[in-house]
Amino acid sequence: MGQGDVPERKRRALATAFDPVFYRTVYDDIARVGADPFLHYVETGWREGRDPAPWFSVSAYLERYPEADGGDPFAHYLLRGWSEGCEPSPSRHRERFLERIGASRKPITIAPVSTPSEVEIPEPVASVHVDPDVHVEPDLLVDPDPQGEPAPDLPPGLTLEAARALIAADFDPAFYLSANPDVAAAGQDPLEHYLLAGRWEGRDPRPGFKAADYLEVNPDVAASGMDPFLHWLVAGRAERRPLRFELGFRGRIVAGLVPLQARMAAAARAAAGIAADRPRGLAPLSAASQAAGLHVTFSHDDFTKRIGGVQLCLQAESKGLVRRGIDHLHVFPAVPWPTLRPAGGRVPLGVVWNGRTLGHFAVGDILKALGKRRAGPRTTLAVHSLLGHEIGETLDILAAAGARRGLFWLHDFAGLCAGYHLMRDEARDCGAPPAGSAACRVCVFGPGRDLHLSAHRRLFEALDLTLVAPSQAALDTWSAAPDAPAATAVQVHPHARLVPSGRFAEAAEGPLTIAFLGMPSAYKGWPVFTDLAERFRDDPRYRFVRLGSAAAPGAPADHIEVSVTADNPHAMREALDSARVDVAILWSLCRETFSFAAYEAAAAGAAILTGPDSGNIAAFTRTGGHGLVLPDEASLFAQFESGAVQSLSRKVRRPEICEIEYSGMSVDLLEALS
Repeated sequence: MGQGDVPERKRRALATAFDPVFYRTVYDDIARVGADPFLHYVETGWREGRDPAPWFSVSAYLERYPEADGGDPFAHYLLRGWSEGCEPSPSRHRERFLERIGASRKPITIAPVSTPSEVEIPEPVASVHVDPDVHVEPDLLVDPDPQGEPAPDLPPGLTLEAARALIAADFDPAFYLSANPDVAAAGQDPLEHYLLAGRWEGRDPRPGFKAADYLEVNPDVAASGMDPFLHWLVAGRAERRPLRFELGFRGRIVAGLVPLQARMAAAARAAAGIAADRPRGLAPLSAASQAAGLHVTFSHDDFTKRIGGVQLCLQAESKGLVRRGIDHLHVFPAVPWPTLRPAGGRVPLGVVWNGRTLGHFAVGDILKALGKRRAGPRTTLAVHSLLGHEIGETLDILAAAGARRGLFWLHDFAGLCAGYHLMRDEARDCGAPPAGSAACRVCVFGPGRDLHLSAHRRLFEALDLTLVAPSQAALDTWSAAPDAPAATAVQVHPHARLVPSGRFAEAAEGPLTIAFLGMPSAYKGWPVFTDLAERFRDDPRYRFVRLGSAAAPGAPADHIEVSVTADNPHAMREALDSARVDVAILWSLCRETFSFAAYEAAAAGAAILTGPDSGNIAAFTRTGGHGLVLPDEASLFAQFESGAVQSLSRKVRRPEICEIEYSGMSVDLLEALS
């Protein structure tokens, strides 16, 4: 792929944020052959897992956000991910890079960095990285021209000193440090970093102003090479220029879609790079066992190393199997995959045995190890997800293990469509229309729907499966789909239930506390929450917080760190109660099949505000009287504008605090499979 194959907006974003000095420094082979670092990264570097800047790890980003697998993860973050709350991690080469450039302790100099000629990067710098231990001479921070003439990127008549004063007046240092944890960690002055480097790296100076959006909607500013924030301060604000296209966050999602075929191709390339471990690592599978049986499960990743709803379910299931003395074999794809894997070209699969990850192995070696196993009293199975699995291999593994009867968990709707959230173009609920319909033909997931339907039909026809839904709402959606595969039996088995404690929530003083729970992703409603928090951030009636394992850079809400694990399943409920959260915004855009977050919020005494497309969140909220199901986002904002949302405060409602009793997942249902 050459430069001409990269869309202009993407090329500009990449070239602005890419750090060629870092790339040449940590990848010696690039420096030795004299290759242009930017061009190498765009064409092959990101595919090889090379990092484009000290603050960005390609591999860590892909592991955390598998939806970015359809292309360059750095481009995904710059064009879309950052606005959805995605969090980059520093490159593993960062410390080595800082040591190299800081060893001489020379003052930093500002000079143009070589970039592709087709990309217009404002002078005098494409990317500057400031080492906190390096002394910065004062004359680097003033107009370099002794006559006071404007710098090349400044409007006529405006000196650098005047530009600095304008920017400083509207710059938000607290926001900048929150949005750029690498700057905060380095102890750098936020304004100086922005002036020397951040504005050329595409970093945003304050809430509500996104440089990439301003350049996109004002192409003349982009062509001029001027700092977009400075242009807005000098002219754009007075000219009432738009700050972004008014497409709404759904429009931005659709505009940034990556074709499904490209995502699958990227996953295939990543999987092809995984080397299979030696077969001897599978010895525990065929060793003599005194276990009461064998239980085989499939999911989309290693539940022992990732955190999420499905992973928590599998952790609970695994612990229950140990208590019953049953061996547990778990199989997962070696790399994240956006769909089921098509037939052809075998790649290694990950194996977990009794809670311990054994490694990645060739399918043939897994089959041989299972073939040597002495059959136990019984073998059962549970399918939690087939994403990344090829249906023929799955059936072969089950046959080798002697498993034919088991459970198919309805954690999502991958059995109906490659778009397992049932959202057309990842933006709006579709309800799983008939395959081949006009709606499917125009959706990004349309090309993958036949693969998912045919594979799941084959699975249900070959095995004796009970479809287990964690809620009636999920089962109703499945049952209403005209193409749903037929199961031997169906059952509703919730992941948890509320148990009244007899203790009532303590009244909270001060502003109404509004919370977002968990991963800041678009389909969970993060853009709706951030828009709400941005609009009312200075309103003394409200305080906005986000509870999650890591801070979302630049989020207009206070961060409360909390991580739910199998060993600490009540962490979110306890954090919500401790923070005296009044209202939880659970504005999921997709049909949630269960939602631990809804149960945690209600158990902690927080009222739920949700929309009509949120599946079991809406059903749980309505039937349990746990809050309000509003018709649309306009109604949500109206609640805050009018102050009507104050009626949901803990002080007014005095809700009862509940305990959460979690299910044992498949273990609860094993007796019925005997």
